[in-house]
Amino acid sequence: MASMFPLEITLLARLVLDECRERHVRIVTAESCTGGLVAGALTEIAGSSDVVDRGFVTYSNRAKEAMLGVPGDLIADMGAVSEPVARMMAEGALAASDAHIAVSITGVAGPGGGSALKPVGLVHFATARANGPILHRRELFGDIGREDVRMAAVRVALEMIRGRVSA
Repeated sequence: MASMFPLEITLLARLVLDECRERHVRIVTAESCTGGLVAGALTEIAGSSDVVDRGFVTYSNRAKEAMLGVPGDLIADMGAVSEPVARMMAEGALAASDAHIAVSITGVAGPGGGSALKPVGLVHFATARANGPILHRRELFGDIGREDVRMAAVRVALEMIRGRVSA
């Protein structure tokens, strides 16, 4: 059966699920520019319900506030596409779920919406783990097209989850 995701993403998602299952770890996602693609890649694989707790698609700033508890003042001051917002999204998702690890993604997928300070292809990620630090990663994928930015962001998010599972 064909997958809606590239083979690399499907294999990586399967690895994440297997490693989480081995360690009895559940995942929550908080996604903005990827619109639920990380949760989609994970849940496309049969049996993922024992690992994936839930996913939040918080595309609007208001959704980030209402669903994840990201302060509106923080979004106003730093912008939705920023390290502090990515960190708060991960922390909020973890708090609002029954998961052990949260991953968040906020970025500018394009083709529009970029600026000199926040160009198309800029994506901020964060992972939170219960009783652990919130880790941040910034990627500048470049103006490689909306679909490619989003798929690159899914790959990085899955890699970050893998890193937290084994830590």
